[in-house]
Order: sequence, then C-alpha cells, then structure tokens
Amino acid sequence: MARPKPEAFNKVKTVAENRRARYDFYIEDKYEAGIMLTGTEVKSLRFGEGSIAESYAEVKADGVWLINANIPEFSHGNRFNHEPKRPRKLLLNVREINKMHAAVSRDGMTLVPLSVYFNGRGRAKVELALAKGKKAPDKRATEKERDWKREQGRIMRDRG
Repeated sequence: MARPKPEAFNKVKTVAENRRARYDFYIEDKYEAGIMLTGTEVKSLRFGEGSIAESYAEVKADGVWLINANIPEFSHGNRFNHEPKRPRKLLLNVREINKMHAAVSRDGMTLVPLSVYFNGRGRAKVELALAKGKKAPDKRATEKERDWKREQGRIMRDRG
C-alpha cells in the first residue's frame, strides 16, 4: 500500500520563491511558519515585492528567525517605514522549534525558506525546509536527471 501524500500548504498568492534551494539542497521536511511583520512590510509583500534568494533561518533561544530576507521599503510609507533586511521572527509551535533545533545542531542540517506566500485567510506565511547541502557531484547528477526527464518527455511526445 502506498503512503498517502502529505497535505500541501494552502498557497493563495506566492510572493517570493527560492528556486535555487531545491538545486543546492536535499529537502527533508517542510514546515509552514507565520512571520511577524510590521504594517509597511505587509503592504510591500502584497504588492509582490520581496526576495528570499540569499536568506536562511536560524534557531535561537527565543525562537526561529528569518535572516537576510529582503522586503523593500513601502513606496508610500512615511518615517515609520521598515528596515529592508531586518531579522524577522517566525511563528512556530514549540515542538517544531525543538525538532528543528535538534536537526540543525546534531545532524548538521540547514533551515532554508522555500517560499513566502499569503494563505487563504490573508496571513503571510513562509514555507521553511530542513535541508542538507549538496556537493558538486550531487548537483551534476540532479542536473543530468532533469535533462533526461526533459528528453524523455520529448521522445514520448514525438512518438505518441
């Protein structure tokens, strides 16, 4: 009997995606986390601005923090505008935080954000993954496999 597929997160509007993460890392577990944002950050994200390309998450004593995520200043913001690359706290259950802390400290894994999106209720969320880094030969093998899948599709399309 096949395993049931895990339920996907309810992504209504994807704001930013880290496509490079799937190339650079083996994705083990995925988590959905809320983000503590200020008003101008939410407005900036709703306009589709933001980047998580070079960002990562860090487990500290007081929780999990999203580091180096770029949410540009809101264009119509005033003197209360936010700092673009400030660390942002991620909202997770204590059990999830403990699991992440154990994996990062013991197994040498990394917390990588895969995407930032708004869910069905309009809340900003981050899809966070526990990942293990790939070496150069692993990346080449992944690329070779992807090329073969593409070629397979072409062959099937031409014959069929």
